[in-house]
Amino acid sequence: MNASDEEITALLRTGVSNNAVVQKLHVDKHRVAALRRTLGLPAHQPQPLTLEEKWATKTRKVDGGHLHWTGTLGSSAGTPVLAYRGTLVTAASVAFRVRTGRTPVGYVLPECDYHHCVAPDHVEDEPGRQKTREQLRYLTGGTARPDRCVHGHDQAEHGKFEDDGTSYCGRCKAEKRAAARARETAGV
Repeated sequence: MNASDEEITALLRTGVSNNAVVQKLHVDKHRVAALRRTLGLPAHQPQPLTLEEKWATKTRKVDGGHLHWTGTLGSSAGTPVLAYRGTLVTAASVAFRVRTGRTPVGYVLPECDYHHCVAPDHVEDEPGRQKTREQLRYLTGGTARPDRCVHGHDQAEHGKFEDDGTSYCGRCKAEKRAAARARETAGV
């Protein structure tokens, strides 16, 4: 194809890059660059994707309203992650931001049965999960959680709920895990 200067100029004026013109019209890149300079058009400034736009390019809809992550998986657990402007974020945390417009608190996890689902309506942060689990506790006939655990920890600060609404002390659980890791490291 032998495109005219007018065709190249028209395409350049739409704001596309020199490479886009070369690919579309099959013309010499030096000719396109020279025309851009002659016209006094600034170099093409790509519009970078927002975090949410980049996230959306790495998802695929699957049955049940779930979103499958097609991007990078991090860590040994295979957590869906996304590199953006020099930082690594979890895909679930971006999905949470898409739904709520705010930064999540704590881990963001899917509340559905699809492993590592990143559908915005299927993920929840720590406070949201705890609120839902507390509501489940009351709906299934559970009573209010005690003010203190058996070790005296304040449950307003450390109290948490399992998936089924059972209450537990987050601090006690963390201390038990730390003690188990210490024993494992010591070879006991």
